[in-house]
Amino acid sequence: MSIYDFTVKDVQGNDIPLDIYKGKVVLIVNTATKCGFTPQYKDLQDLYLKYKDLGFEILDFPCNQFGSQAPGTNEELADFCEMKYKTTFKTFAKIDVNGQNADPLYKYLKENSKGLLGNAIKWNFTKFLIDKKGNVVDRFAPMTNPFKISSEIETLMAKKI
Repeated sequence: MSIYDFTVKDVQGNDIPLDIYKGKVVLIVNTATKCGFTPQYKDLQDLYLKYKDLGFEILDFPCNQFGSQAPGTNEELADFCEMKYKTTFKTFAKIDVNGQNADPLYKYLKENSKGLLGNAIKWNFTKFLIDKKGNVVDRFAPMTNPFKISSEIETLMAKKI
């Protein structure tokens, strides 16, 4: 099993199969627009621009589970990121990452990153690095600046599938 076995909803509620990202290095992040870590959107966007033409994607999943820091509709959240931080990577529909209603993708990510910061997501901007085969390679805490992941991204991009 890999992330390619999952289908998620985009901002408009359309089904998006994650197998469209086959062969790419992916960073999956649960985000919020009213969080102390929200300025990381700028660094995420800069990281995306640096590597997108080399086969890198960022998948943004807003989550309102931590202090209700992602209020608003899916469209409002996406618009905020695009206007304030000029994001061009894909923002998906708001999801739960923990608990009974956790999105199946996040259940998979947590289950396959045991030993990498524990099982539950502790806060917004937890990051999962995915290899070209759709496997979880590493998990990063919210306070990890996206650029600190650069060398791992480069290593994964250099590997053959």
